[in-house]
Amino acid sequence: MIMLANYFPVLVFILVGLAFGSAPILLGRLLGPHRPDAEKLSPYECGFEAFEDARMKFDVRYYLIAIIFILFDLEIAFLFPWAAIFKEIVGNPSIRMFGFVEMLVFLGILLIGYIYAWAKGALDWE
Repeated sequence: MIMLANYFPVLVFILVGLAFGSAPILLGRLLGPHRPDAEKLSPYECGFEAFEDARMKFDVRYYLIAIIFILFDLEIAFLFPWAAIFKEIVGNPSIRMFGFVEMLVFLGILLIGYIYAWAKGALDWE
């Protein structure tokens, strides 16, 4: 029984979290106006009515562009930590050249990947 008493704060935390999460939803449902009409109940996607099945096949180029964007976006995100400690890299003579060459290698690999994607036509949109 003593072991369960240690979990009481966790239970209180979960209950308070559920109360804070569900209270605005319930208040909005109880106090807000509820006047449904045809426009409010219609499906909305891109500003016009859906005219095909939701399970239609998409062109693979959408996914290819999305994957390439995520890939290059994440690789660029690796530049931020290097830029954040740039003063320390430049100020320390023992790692100054290593930090510079390391970033040149990283940018070189990034550039090679970009050129490869460009050469393969992954960035062309017809």
